[in-house]
Order: sequence, then structure tokens, then C-alpha cells
Amino acid sequence: MNLERILAVVKARNREFYRDKAGLSWNIAMPVVMVLGFAFIFSNPDQDLYKIGVLGEPSNVQQATLLEVRHVQFIRQDDPAAAIAKVRYHRIDLLLDLRAAPRYWVNASSPNGYIAERLVLQALADPPSGIERQEVTGRALRYVDWVLPGVLAINVMFSSLWGVGWVIVRYRKNGVLRRLRATPLTASEFLTAQILSRLLVVGIVNVLVFAGTHLLLGFPMRGSYLALALVFLAGAIALVSLGLTVSARIRSEELADGLLNLMSWPMMVLSGVWFSLEGTNVWAQRVAELLPLSHMVDAARRVMLDGAGVADVAVEIGLLLGLGIVLLTLSARAFRWQ
Repeated sequence: MNLERILAVVKARNREFYRDKAGLSWNIAMPVVMVLGFAFIFSNPDQDLYKIGVLGEPSNVQQATLLEVRHVQFIRQDDPAAAIAKVRYHRIDLLLDLRAAPRYWVNASSPNGYIAERLVLQALADPPSGIERQEVTGRALRYVDWVLPGVLAINVMFSSLWGVGWVIVRYRKNGVLRRLRATPLTASEFLTAQILSRLLVVGIVNVLVFAGTHLLLGFPMRGSYLALALVFLAGAIALVSLGLTVSARIRSEELADGLLNLMSWPMMVLSGVWFSLEGTNVWAQRVAELLPLSHMVDAARRVMLDGAGVADVAVEIGLLLGLGIVLLTLSARAFRWQ
């Protein structure tokens, strides 16, 4: 091996990177953006120890006093069924219903739920039998059961964004697209072929991952397999179209990588993949509602854990498909061969 030749190549590659101002800027700015993003998401000055969901409004002094207890976050809930599911999956420690005679739901396997229950009984129960206790039954949800739908969705996201967006930029940089332009192939045909190819790959990989993890971990699958397949299909279409939009004109692989990271990391953090957003910054929760990965994770989790069918997740499927159509139209209009 010739050290001089190796060093010459290293020097040339470094010069190429430094001269790419856009790519260099993204590599510097991206870590800063991520740190600021985490600081924003968890910018809660009071670190609450417990989370209690509340249905209805307080009707007496006892109840109003309870809702003012420090270091406990009382989170308003509108959907009783969804709120009970949060107790079951440890997303909140206890659910308190103040709409009529006070009652509460608690997960018997939750240590935080036990402490929250003692607190509620101390504040409201006079006598102790005056408040109705409802225990959430069923198999306690393991963290792996809760996180798996999100992991499958992340696999779809990365495969869709980098498998299309970054690859097309490389094709443009290497002159592959310029040669394809000399053929009768149109931009719409090329982009459609990219989507179909990536959907096939994503579908096969996700089936293998799903089957393998189910064999090893035995996670629950309570809903419709058709609904789950449609959720991931619609999500893949939306994310592939997003990758195509990013790659429509860019020539720099470093810039494409930076843009894809800028989109994928916030989605991975804000979409509820690894942890619930209950109790985080309210603006972070509003931003999460705009992200395609959020809808895919939420729908997949409802299918796998709550037994949802196609009709139950039709709204999320429609949103993802609509987003995919809009982005595909935009990318087809903006696409350049070179």
C-alpha cells in the first residue's frame, strides 16, 4: 500500500466535502438543531412525578384542591375509552372521573399507579367507600409490545426516505439520470417506478421483521392484519413521496443526507415511537400531529394493541395517502434530470 496515494485521496475527498458549502452547513447545524429540539420538547420547568388523567370538571372544594397538588400533572381527557387504554399501557398513572359520582381507574401492576391511588383516596374518599374503584384488567403491556409498532414504522421511514431520496441524488450526481433522460422515460414514469420498487422492498422487509420478532417475543396482535398492512402501505407511500420531493433537484449527497436527517430525527422523536408525549411541551404535541410518522405509529399501535380494524384507522390511512399524492405531484413538477 502506498501511503502517499492514500493521503492524496483523503486530502482530495476532504476538499470536496469542505467546498460543498450546503453539505458542510447541514453537518454543523444538524446537531445544534437536535439539541435545541430536545430542549424545547422537554421544556417543562416543573418535573412532575405522576400523571393523572381527568374526565370532567371539579364539583366541590375537595376535588378542586386535589387538582392543585404540586408535582402531579393532571391531564384533561375527552375520550374515556382512549383514556382507560392509556392507564392500561402506563401512559398515565391513573384516570379520575369527576363527571358524576367520583370514580377512578388504576393499573394494579403500575407502581406509580399505586402511589397515585393513595393520593386520590387521601384527598377525596370520605369515607373511603365514597369513591368507586375500577381496576384495569388484562395482560400488562410490556415496553417491547408498546414500542414495536413504532419500530416497524421507523423501518418504513428510513427505507423510504434514504432508499429513494438519497439514491436519486446519487444518480443525478453520477450522471445516471442524464443518461435516462435520453430515453423515452418521463419523469412521472421514473418516479412511479421508484415508488413501486421501494414499496415492494419495504413490504417484504417489514413482513420478515414482523414474523421474526413475533416468533422471538410473542407480542400481541389483536387487530386486523389487513388494517395493519394498509397503514404501513399508506405510510410508505407518503414517506417515499417525501423522499422524492427532497431529491427532486438536489445534486449534493451531503445536502440530501442533511435534509433527510433534519426530517427523520424530529419525526422519530416526536411521533411517540419510544415514549409517550403525554406531559411534554404542548407545542411539541401539536407539531407531532402534523408528522406522517405520528399517524402511522398511532394507527399501527391501535391495530396491534387495541384490536382496531380498517374502519377504525381509515382516517389515518386517508391522511397518509392524501399526503403521498400531494407530495408525488409536487415532486413530479419539480423533478430535474440533471
